[in-house]
Amino acid sequence: MSRQRVFVTTCVAVAAFLSGGWLMQQSGRPAQSVYQQARMFDDVLSHVADFYVDSLDERQLYRMAIDGMLRELRDPYTGFLDGSELRSLTEATSGNYGGVGLQIEYRDGAIVVVTPLADSPAERAGIQTGDRIVQVDDSSTGRWSQEHAVRALRGQPGSQVRLRVERPGVREPLAYTLTRAQIHSRSVRLAMLLEGGVGYVELYQFSESTGRELRAAVDSLRQAGMRSLILDLRTNPGGLLEEGVAVAELFLDPGQAIVATRGRAPGMTRRFVDREPQPYPNLPVVVLINGLSASASEIVAGALQDHDRAVIVGTTSFGKGLVQSVYRLSNEASIKMTTSKWYTPSGRSIQRPFRNGQEQRDPDDEAPRRDTVPAPMFRTDRGREVRGGGGIAPDVVVRQDSALIALANRLQTALDSNQQKYFDALAAFALEMRGRQSVSGPLFRVTPELRARFLQLLADRGVTLSRDVADGTWPFIERQIGSQTARFAFGRAGQVRRDAEDDPVLGTAHRLAGRARTPAELFTPPPRPPPAPPPPPPTRP
Repeated sequence: MSRQRVFVTTCVAVAAFLSGGWLMQQSGRPAQSVYQQARMFDDVLSHVADFYVDSLDERQLYRMAIDGMLRELRDPYTGFLDGSELRSLTEATSGNYGGVGLQIEYRDGAIVVVTPLADSPAERAGIQTGDRIVQVDDSSTGRWSQEHAVRALRGQPGSQVRLRVERPGVREPLAYTLTRAQIHSRSVRLAMLLEGGVGYVELYQFSESTGRELRAAVDSLRQAGMRSLILDLRTNPGGLLEEGVAVAELFLDPGQAIVATRGRAPGMTRRFVDREPQPYPNLPVVVLINGLSASASEIVAGALQDHDRAVIVGTTSFGKGLVQSVYRLSNEASIKMTTSKWYTPSGRSIQRPFRNGQEQRDPDDEAPRRDTVPAPMFRTDRGREVRGGGGIAPDVVVRQDSALIALANRLQTALDSNQQKYFDALAAFALEMRGRQSVSGPLFRVTPELRARFLQLLADRGVTLSRDVADGTWPFIERQIGSQTARFAFGRAGQVRRDAEDDPVLGTAHRLAGRARTPAELFTPPPRPPPAPPPPPPTRP
């Protein structure tokens, strides 16, 4: 038996011994076996600490044993958390942290502001999308990574931080002194009204206030004239199970099941059922998912699909049908552990099977694997067939344009090691357009002059595309130029309006939602056009 396996086995024994778990055994032999394993662990640890060729602290050996035991579970969602990792997890699930309220990215060799959060110190001070943060307190950001900048900008609410920023179109740098505050990262990243009275809400995560935020966003859109809703859960990694339940409750009726969990630990086997009348019973809903929609996103999509309350559009979701719990061991140590599985109202488990501690996935990340046992069949309230295993399969499968993907692959091959320089040129182009106010709206046309300017920005960074590659991949490059420029010049809403022209998933959802006057009409095929009348008989001369 390997040394690591000894550590793993004996560590399990010690945990059971120290926790008193062995007292629950009625017969003598299992208790004796655990005791012997605990003695063996102590002996092995002592020998390694005393005689191993390299000196190892006993505390380090205990941590190695813990890590080895958890690793042998082959569960990517179970692990040991130190103090900083627990704080990061708490921030993600609560949506709260101390900072100035900026979304930033590292672009074109600088820390660039993507957007200031609403009602944050940064927004109140006047910091704008596209600003380059060149100095924080007395430190230049010239060599900083995005992660370094995030750490520097965050801090205790009430403390101050000094920023120096460069703004496109402004000659001299601008100085700001901001007082950090308690920042709430909103789950609803965008809520807007599209053409035809179709509302669009982009849900970024499931944190402590997601249900309340979504209801406020939907109420606001209804007051603005919304007749149907697109709920975008694409690339939403999930979060709190309870908030997934809260979102599903907004669209279901009392007594309808939302999700069931099953586990061995006390309180882990539960059934969540809608408790209150839904506020939007006549609102048609279309939900968007993709291969990165996971966890609570899948709880919402599965519940609304099983009850035929929404049409699901896109590609198959991630397939995370497990629930984790966090157990605090001390002030600086916790364990995050899978404690239950969850099931949709029809009884589906959508957990993708593991292989070597990771989920099995297709290379395109868009559908369940086909080399596994066929997934079991279930039925929705209306009797529609749905399958378990390997994620939530959409009702309407819409993939990205394969021709466009081919162009992207061709461009990626041509750029080779210069891909980062290409993205830097995109950011530089977008910021230049914003600074010069060269575009009047998000649907601007990329003229031959703008094309030449972008290729020049690429050349300035040492990247020259052959005419064949530039011409052959231009439809893809043009879309990226338009999307990035709309984002920096007109914000996230402008980017969505621009992308909606080229996004087949959103376009399909928009057509479905636009023609449906009731939720039931989403499931009714559009009427066929009447047959063309026969041509008139030929006339004889």
